[in-house]
Amino acid sequence: MDSKQAVFMYEQMLLIRRYEDQMAQIYTEGKSPLFSIAAGPVPGEMHLAAGQEPVAVGIGIHLRNDDAVTAPHRPHHIAIAKGVDLNRMTAEIFGRVDGLSHGKGGHMHLFDPQVHFSCSGIVGAGFPPALGAALAMKRQGSDRVAVAFAGEGAANQGTFHESLNLASLWKLPVVFIIEDNHYAISVPKSESTAVSRNSERAAAYNIPGVYIRDNDVVAIYEAGKEAIDRARRGDGPSLIEIETTRLYGHFQGDAEAYLAQGEKDEWRHHDPIPRFRDLLLANGWLDSATDQDIQTRVNARVDEAVGFARKSPEPMPEDALTDVFAETGKEAI
Repeated sequence: MDSKQAVFMYEQMLLIRRYEDQMAQIYTEGKSPLFSIAAGPVPGEMHLAAGQEPVAVGIGIHLRNDDAVTAPHRPHHIAIAKGVDLNRMTAEIFGRVDGLSHGKGGHMHLFDPQVHFSCSGIVGAGFPPALGAALAMKRQGSDRVAVAFAGEGAANQGTFHESLNLASLWKLPVVFIIEDNHYAISVPKSESTAVSRNSERAAAYNIPGVYIRDNDVVAIYEAGKEAIDRARRGDGPSLIEIETTRLYGHFQGDAEAYLAQGEKDEWRHHDPIPRFRDLLLANGWLDSATDQDIQTRVNARVDEAVGFARKSPEPMPEDALTDVFAETGKEAI
């Protein structure tokens, strides 16, 4: 990567972290002393991706606006890296009418057709749609690619294996990204998966498989470029599994009793953002003044998005069935 790309990626990582930290604070509003998942400005569950920024940014830097991305139920970092409208995304998370889906989808169901982004609350649900998008791209004769992100727990779903098989068989321009954040909710990978690395499963489908350790954004950048360039050339799919960390629980409110003592402290000690900042400083690609400018810009962008969401009206009850397919008797509305 060159210095411009590196600094852009650093700013994206900071934006994601600032956003997730802010959402963690906002989510608690109105939910104490008696916790209610429906209370406060942000209703429903909340799955945050602080710590997983390198995955989204290292892959997203190689994607174009017209490439398609599917993400899992922990989607904010991937959405931001893909260029989803941050104001409308935040309004959607708040359940407001100016949201991407007018407040009807919430944080696990973000859709932005302007940048071809989607996600789902169903584990492993993103693989087949990415496969379908890649098939359409190939039949159109374009050089667009599709990328499917999912957690390591989703790699044990049938959708994962069926999609890899067809992607290889049909030589489709799709890249599968597995985020290994150590736990599928509370179950460690060692107790759920027969192989130590899901990247090893790529060989069964005759495609390249790469495993990246230590949440290394530079290694992710390099592997992502190779896989996406391969897909654009028409050489078929790839599988990349990335060891990363989630610095918050599986969901907000997770007691994390399954973690070993000191485990999260160790993750925070190896926080990828300070590590990347130190690398940029050492290379002379970043200085303190520029870093401060970036911090200020990121904080202002997040504050703007949150302010936009707070000012957006709540949906009207009479609009509950608008944009929703429902059947009443013989009449479909």
